[in-house]
Amino acid sequence: MRAEPEGSGYAGGHLALLQLIWGEGFLSPGGPAEVGLILDGLDLAGRRVLDIGCGVGGIDRLIAQDHSVAEVVGIDVEAPLVDEARRATAGSAVAGKVRFELVEPGPLPFADASFDAVFSKDSILHVPDKQALARDIFRLLRPGGVFAASDWMTGREGPPTPQMQRYLDAEGLGFVMATQAHYRTELEAAGFVDISFFDRNAWYRDLAREEEAALAGPLRETILARTDEAFLDQQLDVWRTMRIVLDSGELRPTHIRAVKPPTDVPEGDHVEP
Repeated sequence: MRAEPEGSGYAGGHLALLQLIWGEGFLSPGGPAEVGLILDGLDLAGRRVLDIGCGVGGIDRLIAQDHSVAEVVGIDVEAPLVDEARRATAGSAVAGKVRFELVEPGPLPFADASFDAVFSKDSILHVPDKQALARDIFRLLRPGGVFAASDWMTGREGPPTPQMQRYLDAEGLGFVMATQAHYRTELEAAGFVDISFFDRNAWYRDLAREEEAALAGPLRETILARTDEAFLDQQLDVWRTMRIVLDSGELRPTHIRAVKPPTDVPEGDHVEP
């Protein structure tokens, strides 16, 4: 992964809150169902998968469990997340198929053409240089391999509106968003074909309202037992400012699918998109 801006780390209280909302092991919206949609139609049986921004590993265990993969390699730049991913996976039914690596910002430390699929769930928004990452993902994929991801995009070019800036300031996680058109340009320049996007703004607009209501209501006492009023108020501010830019369309969670051309590869020796 590329260098992340300062302030991108997830503290313990934040990790606990996100997993209360999205499920144990999951740090972004939708939990297992959304992962299933991102990977819908892909045959990963016997394949090797890289997960960029693995967090605490819930997605990697899910992929290993549901898709009969040969191996899932989850990577992250934050040591506490990788440590927790390893702890949670040790002794599980899929422990032999999942491993986690702490990586430094910069080119990914894997050989060319070493994965059949590269996955990422709402993590690339931490990476400023989308072009360099697209080229690195292309390099890592075997011919015919698939990049399947989701990311939080922006619906407009140029600097963020004041409303978006208030949301980014409330999050404080170093988000660097780009438009769908920017992603397409960088993926095409890297060599990808069959590039497609699935906009999830409408879905998350509705879900974010439910999440905010849960934070203020049913989950309130559970959260306060682990943190304090100031932390909860700050998180509620995140959701309030986020809903404004979801409603305006400036914040647009989006699925991404792209394919490395299957040149010089026998039929059946690559992941079918």
